[in-house]
Amino acid sequence: MSATDGGAEHGPASRFGFQPGMVVQELGWDDDVDDDLRADIEAALGTPLVDDQYGDVVDAVLLWWREDDGDLVDGLVDSLTDLADGGMIWLLTPKVGRDNYVDASDISEAAPTAGLSTTTSIAAGPEWSATKLVAPKAARSGKR
Repeated sequence: MSATDGGAEHGPASRFGFQPGMVVQELGWDDDVDDDLRADIEAALGTPLVDDQYGDVVDAVLLWWREDDGDLVDGLVDSLTDLADGGMIWLLTPKVGRDNYVDASDISEAAPTAGLSTTTSIAAGPEWSATKLVAPKAARSGKR
């Protein structure tokens, strides 16, 4: 590995914008998640992902969500609990055509209801898509 590799050594995780030392909370884990992606993210962070019992502020949330997980708005609001101001949520959903995939229109409707904006969507592996959600800048600047 050379200095010119940038973040490339972390495969798909490099597109998430995670930096070493960030604290990333993982919610919605189940046995269907992409373990290779999780390992890539932990390698990029240099630390393990934390769960909902972490009890402190986190820089980002990795939220695995499936159609049968319930109300997406509730899931997004719950994911804000420990998120630092200016933090990001990466919503991971099964790709179109996979079991329990979440329609993009459901995400675009749920995000603003939860006080979030969608910014980026990427392929997060063979089975999962990822959508980056953030609080709008106007809302973030007014928070303490």
